[in-house]
Amino acid sequence: LSWAGCKKNNKQITINALPEQPQENDSTVYGTCGEDTGMSTLQLITDKGDTLEYVTDSDDGSVVKGGLFSGDRMAVVGYKNADGELVATNAINLSTLYGKWTSLDKNFEIEEGGEVKSFQKAEKNPWTSWSILNGKLLLGKDTFDIDVLGPDSLSLENKVGIFVYKRAKN
Repeated sequence: LSWAGCKKNNKQITINALPEQPQENDSTVYGTCGEDTGMSTLQLITDKGDTLEYVTDSDDGSVVKGGLFSGDRMAVVGYKNADGELVATNAINLSTLYGKWTSLDKNFEIEEGGEVKSFQKAEKNPWTSWSILNGKLLLGKDTFDIDVLGPDSLSLENKVGIFVYKRAKN
C-alpha cells in the first residue's frame, strides 16, 4: 500500500491507495509431455510433479497445437467431465513455439523463459515478452489465439485479424 499526504490547516490527511486489481487467474497447466501419450490422450507430467492424463479428442483435431512429442514442454487448458476424466480443450507445444518466426513485417524469436527478441530494425513497438494465459498467447500487450502451430508455420488470430508466420532459417 502507498500513501499520500496533504497539509491543510496544519492537519495531515493520509490516503491509502487501492491495492492493484488481481490479474486474471491462469487456468493453464504447465509441464512435460509424457511417454504414454497417444493419438487421443496426453500424459502431462506437471511442473509440480503430478502425472495427469488428458483426453484430446476433437472433431476437427484443433485441440493440440504443435504436436505431442515426449519430453516437449506443454501448456494445457482443460476441464474435468462428468465421468471424472480430464479433457484438454487447448494444448500448446511450447517447444514447437520456441524459435525464430518471420512475416513481411515481423521478424522475431520466441525464447524459453518469456523473452521475445525482434530482428526487424524499423519495427514500431516490437514484442519483448510472451506468455500463455488461459490457452492464449500474449505477445507484449497483444493477445492471440493460436490457430496453427506446426514445425514451420504459425497462424495467430485476434480481433484485428489473422497473422501468418513461417519459421525463419537460422
